[in-house]
Amino acid sequence: MGHREDLLEGAKRCLLEKGFVRTTARDIVKESGTNLASIGYHYGSKDALLAQAYVSLAEGASEGWGEVGELPGDDGSLERFQAVMAGIIDTLGKPGSIWHLSVELVTMGDKLPALREHMSAAQREAGRGFIGLIMGEEPPADDPSVDTLGKFFSVLVLGLISQHTFDPEFSPSADELATGLRQLMQSAAKTSQG
Repeated sequence: MGHREDLLEGAKRCLLEKGFVRTTARDIVKESGTNLASIGYHYGSKDALLAQAYVSLAEGASEGWGEVGELPGDDGSLERFQAVMAGIIDTLGKPGSIWHLSVELVTMGDKLPALREHMSAAQREAGRGFIGLIMGEEPPADDPSVDTLGKFFSVLVLGLISQHTFDPEFSPSADELATGLRQLMQSAAKTSQG
């Protein structure tokens, strides 16, 4: 690996161990075996590197769920939705879970303006990723569904993470989420018919 990849891997380990606020550039350098100048050269800033590391961790979190073609259910089905939510829920309580970092961003975002700026851009990509997992195909970045369906999935997942962090016992299961979505869809169908 080169310095760029070493920095990214070191930043990912630091995030999982210390979170955003407590990770320093020196921590990343120590963990990656690189030097301080490498951060600026390859990523522009520590915050940009941490944002990229978070995105990489989040992308990796879904790898254990299987490829889109391996997930149960048809593209866009409640069964597929339930499988993706179950994958997220399964990783919430495990050691080294990256999802608690999302809560840190929400609660500390106003104190981390540079990081927040990088993460805002990553939100759209996260939405596209959820669309790809659940609907079977990731839309182009400029597709209108990224601003509707992608945001819907992102808000749902962030709410799930927040609820689990606040009270894991009350946090919904994937079955409960799928049932709730089914009930909402049935109600909406009745309303549109009447």
